[in-house]
Amino acid sequence: MDQMAYADRRRLRRKLTFWRIAAFLLVIAIGFSLYRFAAGDQRDTVRPHVARVEISGMITDNAELFERLDRIANNDQVKAVIVSISSPGGTTYGGERTFKAIRAIAEKKPVVSDIRTLAASAGYMIASAGDMIIAGESSITGSIGVIFQYPQFDELMKKLGVSHQEIKSAPLKAEPSPFHPASEEATAMIRSMIMDSYDWFVDLVAERRGLSREETLKLADGSIYTGRQALKVKLIDQLGGDKEIRDWLETKGVAKDLPVLEWKKKDEGLFLSLPMVVGHAARLMGIEMDLSPESLQRWGAEKLFLDGLVSVWQVGSDR
Repeated sequence: MDQMAYADRRRLRRKLTFWRIAAFLLVIAIGFSLYRFAAGDQRDTVRPHVARVEISGMITDNAELFERLDRIANNDQVKAVIVSISSPGGTTYGGERTFKAIRAIAEKKPVVSDIRTLAASAGYMIASAGDMIIAGESSITGSIGVIFQYPQFDELMKKLGVSHQEIKSAPLKAEPSPFHPASEEATAMIRSMIMDSYDWFVDLVAERRGLSREETLKLADGSIYTGRQALKVKLIDQLGGDKEIRDWLETKGVAKDLPVLEWKKKDEGLFLSLPMVVGHAARLMGIEMDLSPESLQRWGAEKLFLDGLVSVWQVGSDR
């Protein structure tokens, strides 16, 4: 057999291998879809229970979370809700939407906010939506406030010899800009917007915690508090964990023997998920394909910058 025929045969074999793999993955995907259709949504259980929802990481305008909270609110088998929070905050709008979704649940059934390691800024905002806030002694909370940040490239551009020209309809259009320092008028405009959202945040905390506006303003200087400190200034109701949560729910008529069931985001609550199945099938064929949730998140679920006004507390570096 000459080399040309041998090369053609190898190319044909590679093409066949590719289409076999593609067909195999398609069959898996179809089977997975049929499995989901037959199994239905296992989280909408028919037995009475206490629902637990975990809210972690950056808080954003999360349509899937809002839809899940709405289903919890309208599920008669959910007798109470535990919202476990581990978040440094996020967008002010995302916190507002989440707060309102939790309050919609609280109109129908008891809600406990369970502050874990950290619930600051917008994280505390959504914690205040609960009828009861419980935190650990060393949990971190507070940081009531709003911030607007943007990068400034003006000095770097000067060093590189790059200029930026713009023609706009009015001086405040597209301000502030990362390409030149903000004017006094632009700074005043942004500060006015920040303070309007800040006033809304302060009034929300005052109403939910039964504090006067003056008392709340003293706490709303961006300071963070441990659980022990937060209890003293009335930002939380009690120190504790699962036991204290169930004790409080019992006072609301929720039996302690009711199971606590996790209401997870779509695909997390199923025995199999499509990324898991495809990734495992690929490994069986010798193809390394990391489709874990963590890997997918690194591919683009997290953004370096959050859009809009932000209510967030972050640990920074002095360097």
